[in-house]
Amino acid sequence: MKKKYLIIHCSATRCSRAYTPEQLDADHRARGFRCAGYHYYIRRNGDIVRMRPETEIGAHAKGYNENSIGICYEGGLNEKGKPSDTRTKEQRNALDFLLDILVCRYPGVQIVGHRDLSKDRNGDGEITPDEWEKYCPCFHVKREYARLNDLSKMLAGV
Repeated sequence: MKKKYLIIHCSATRCSRAYTPEQLDADHRARGFRCAGYHYYIRRNGDIVRMRPETEIGAHAKGYNENSIGICYEGGLNEKGKPSDTRTKEQRNALDFLLDILVCRYPGVQIVGHRDLSKDRNGDGEITPDEWEKYCPCFHVKREYARLNDLSKMLAGV
């Protein structure tokens, strides 16, 4: 199936505690998944870990799994457990690098945050903070990656 979205997530774990790919996988299995639901996981040190093949349907965003790639970064909660943009410089660089590759691989995809897929309850065409079902990924994906979304459209001839 054609990929329409690159969906960014956070692990919703405290930035002061390590959350390994093995822990992520075990937690997803405990929730009944076959394995971790994301395709990629980005550690705080910038390591990009492949969790499942891109050709396999993910389990990360209900209603969007069949036509998306799920990317999760370690963190998303501050030391006190509050939603916060906890990405390290290394994570930002790794995410930029991975998205550059995926936009070229899947021309026309749209980069969105998991929270951007919330329902537009007031029907104004904009998902606002009061409509978010989740805070994940704790930063404004569409604003930060507007340039790449434009490039993706251009590559697709849109």
